[in-house]
Order: sequence, then structure tokens, then C-alpha cells
Amino acid sequence: MTRPRPRGVLIAAAVGALLVTLVAAALYAPIVAFLAGVAATTAGVVPFPALTVVGATALGAVVVLVLLVLAITRRRTPTAWVLAVCAVLVALAVAVVPPVVVVTASAERASEVGPLIADLWSRWTG
Repeated sequence: MTRPRPRGVLIAAAVGALLVTLVAAALYAPIVAFLAGVAATTAGVVPFPALTVVGATALGAVVVLVLLVLAITRRRTPTAWVLAVCAVLVALAVAVVPPVVVVTASAERASEVGPLIADLWSRWTG
């Protein structure tokens, strides 16, 4: 017969899951919605690389899920807490990915705009 899990393991996994859910609902979702809205209202001037965001989100969700499952299946409370904290940190890292990707894509787009403006200026001024 196996011994029951320590209460600290269950608390660590529950706190980790709660914090990951909070990060997803209060941080990630509003950031992605805001950036998608900005990209939509600027008619493509601000790019939104959806595939990169979806890929990073899917990979992050799998890593977070694995960490939380590992946390709840451990027998030692400190190990469970470390895994739960790692899950929260991965969730925070995933929440940072969309703004970084949009800023990077916007910087690339801005570097393309400079030569275009110079060409238009030279055509206009003769």
C-alpha cells in the first residue's frame, strides 16, 4: 500500500495551478487581445505574427502542464514547490512573448520603411 501524498504537495500544486490560471487570465489574455486589436486597427502597420504567438503559447502550455503534473506526483513538498514555482515562471515568460515578438516584427517593418520613404522623397523632389 502506498502512503498518501503530503498535504504540502497538494497545496503546492494547487497554488501553482491557481497562479498559472491567474497569469493566463489577468496578464496573457489582455496583452494578446490588446496587441491583436492594435494590429487590426492599424491595417497591418503594426504586425502581429500569430503563428509565432500560437507556437510559443502551445509550447509554454505543454511545459506548464508537465511541471504541474510533476509537482502533484512528487512525494516531497520542497520538490513540489520548486516545480510549481517553475510552472508560474514559465507562464510569466509565455506572457512576455507576444509583446517581444510584436516589437521585433515592428522594428523589422520600420527598417523597411526608411528606404521606402527615401525613395518616395527622391521621386517627389525630382
